[in-house]
Amino acid sequence: MSAPLRTGLALVLGLIWFFSCGICASVPGCRLQIPPHEEVARVARFVAHLCDWASLATVSSREPVVGQPFSNLFSISDGPTAQSSGTPYLYLTPMEISVKDLQVSPVSSMSMSLAQTDYCRDSGYDPQSPLCAHIILSGSVLPVNGSEADFAKKALFSRHPEMMDWPLDHGWFFAKFNITLVWVLDYFGGVKTVSPDEYFQASPEQNRKYWP
Repeated sequence: MSAPLRTGLALVLGLIWFFSCGICASVPGCRLQIPPHEEVARVARFVAHLCDWASLATVSSREPVVGQPFSNLFSISDGPTAQSSGTPYLYLTPMEISVKDLQVSPVSSMSMSLAQTDYCRDSGYDPQSPLCAHIILSGSVLPVNGSEADFAKKALFSRHPEMMDWPLDHGWFFAKFNITLVWVLDYFGGVKTVSPDEYFQASPEQNRKYWP
């Protein structure tokens, strides 16, 4: 693919993502409507679909912090707009420091927060406030292949078109965060947990409209 064509494709994908997910940022008084906090699994799916990056904590394999938690940022996607799978996908290289940890132990934890959107700031919520909805996933990171890798590619490249131009000699591969438990903080009263079955059976907000 030529450079001009890649640039044009990236622009189109970016505009699609902006108008479908980010239009609220340009509308004064616009508020993102998240699911009711009583619908815990649905809130978790909503946050997972809206967020496009996350903090991933691995078990360090590098001196002098072997065995200690090691947190790093990664671009993620659980699917293209309106195609939420609930599964966060990643585009990884063996050269990455956290991937070296995952090669020793895939056990990890992933955090996502609406603090990365305009919702919390416009609502006056500090990122640490329970009202600034965030989720913590327990599980492991596993490579994917076949049709799941095809979906992961579509999910990631639609939100992160720059990935298409990342160096081919870095051994990139697609992976998923395999969820074993979901922790949700979106209201007062402490953390709530959601099982994988409850999480995947729930549906995120489908229309995801923005209103004054």
